[in-house]
Amino acid sequence: MKKLERITAEPALLLAAIIWGFAFVAQRSGARFVQPLTFNGVRFLLGTISVVPILFAFGKHRLDFHSALVPGFVAGCLLFLASTFQQYGIMFTTAGKAGFITGMYVLFVPIFGIFFRHKATKMLWLAVGFSVLGLYLLAGRMDKTMMKGDALVLISAVFWAFHVLSIKHFTQKADPLLIAFLQFFFCAMFSLVGALLFEPVALEPLFQAAGPILYAGVFSVGIAFTLQVVGQKNTHPTSAAVILSMEAVFAVIGGVIILHETLELREAMGCVSMLCGILLAQLPTRDSGILYQKGNARN
Repeated sequence: MKKLERITAEPALLLAAIIWGFAFVAQRSGARFVQPLTFNGVRFLLGTISVVPILFAFGKHRLDFHSALVPGFVAGCLLFLASTFQQYGIMFTTAGKAGFITGMYVLFVPIFGIFFRHKATKMLWLAVGFSVLGLYLLAGRMDKTMMKGDALVLISAVFWAFHVLSIKHFTQKADPLLIAFLQFFFCAMFSLVGALLFEPVALEPLFQAAGPILYAGVFSVGIAFTLQVVGQKNTHPTSAAVILSMEAVFAVIGGVIILHETLELREAMGCVSMLCGILLAQLPTRDSGILYQKGNARN
């Protein structure tokens, strides 16, 4: 049985990466009908519900909500900020570019770790160089609207990095699955309250965006999250991180196939350069486990 689990672990992670990559397409499609806070509120509410059976199936026998409440709240706040900037940004840029720019959180995590006295390797600075070059090449279309979208997604990547660091810290104190459940819940509540205060909420746009919302909520959060939990349990952390980072590639593929997005040669070179930077940033170090539970939220 254990041998079978090891054999199926990497395919499970790859399927999670595919689902998350195509989630950028769902977010882009949903943005045509529903405002960002409304989209995220309903999406993460569905995600919260979909994680309930996973929580009881894979969680610890005794669910200690008391110890997980503060970690879940803090992670939920960071998740809210990251997902809000990302959803606003994806309104103005392509799904493919959003996927690669979001992937830069992988690079920001070890960079921010420097402030906590984590050692910065030469490989990390090489990864920074590749990623900065990739960002420059991705800015090939000097359209102010698209640049605004890219900038907002880049800000979201910063918050995704803080979110990953918070998860790494808190999962040592409470059940990771319970933290995931609570962060989805708090993010949904923050988003829904914000939507009621600042956005025109109507039922018709929600029905028009029902497909993208269901995909982003149930598939991206519930199913992909389960695949990640099962896959990472039986895969080396570095291998898992590399496989999961392929979501950016699938975001481009989904954007081209479904949304008929196009990439100029310069932008394609930028994607390749950023992917090199993302992969280099994940080479084994003493802090190799830092990407644990990334899929809680990134997408």
